[in-house]
Amino acid sequence: MPKLGIIAGSGQFPILVAEAAARRGLEVIALGISGVTDPALGKKVKRFEQFKLGQINKPIEIFKSEGVTEAVMAGKVQHASVFGGVMPDLRAMKLLGRLKDKRTDTILAAVAEEFAKDGITLLPSHQYLSDLMATSGAMTKRKPSAAESMDIDLGWRAAKAVAGFDIGQTVVAGQNAIVAVEGMEGTDSCVLRAGELAKGKGGLVVVKVAKPKQDFRFDIPVIGLQTLETLAKAGASVLAIEAGKTIIFDKDEFLKKADTQKLCVVGLEEKPA
Repeated sequence: MPKLGIIAGSGQFPILVAEAAARRGLEVIALGISGVTDPALGKKVKRFEQFKLGQINKPIEIFKSEGVTEAVMAGKVQHASVFGGVMPDLRAMKLLGRLKDKRTDTILAAVAEEFAKDGITLLPSHQYLSDLMATSGAMTKRKPSAAESMDIDLGWRAAKAVAGFDIGQTVVAGQNAIVAVEGMEGTDSCVLRAGELAKGKGGLVVVKVAKPKQDFRFDIPVIGLQTLETLAKAGASVLAIEAGKTIIFDKDEFLKKADTQKLCVVGLEEKPA
């Protein structure tokens, strides 16, 4: 039977990938991060083992022992976790010593090379979830107004610029001004901060994009039902996400609830240079 390995972070992403892979007849071997990955993943796969952040050799050896040649990284690991509390194994220490910088993308690309040395190819994280991808145009009943469209355009340009520096991928705009920019705190915290800055005026436009050179093996923009709650608290009226490059968890329910909130959800496409 064909096999798929999953290197799992937090949230439902790894579980969704495991379920989708099983529906395609794949045997799934999942490796979770201690203290991060939901143990419920273990009920969806043939084998579930845990490892610690900073370990490279253990997950590679487990996959090799199971005959895994393709794997997916799925789920969130807080950026702050990458910078503290990590005890690298010997293989990881050698890898880190070779790097030109310690940016997250640089580290993960080097990790992928280590897996490849042992015959394990890392696939794009959305490989099995194409039905959950955002589509182009308005996905809700409500479409953006002329003023909201201006804020979407402003937010798009700002978000792409910020993402290009690997700072964050979400920008909040309102009344033709940038209200907040995401840093290491994550999307939800950025949106809530924008709500505080706007002081209940509402009408905020949240724009979330992929990085200009996003490596979808390691990371892909994701939104879900929790995002809707955050948007409501902040008084957002529009959520603009990148079409074909963003996953919407519980997509059907998400869009129905967005309609109930009278929230406009729109998929954006990269504009030609």
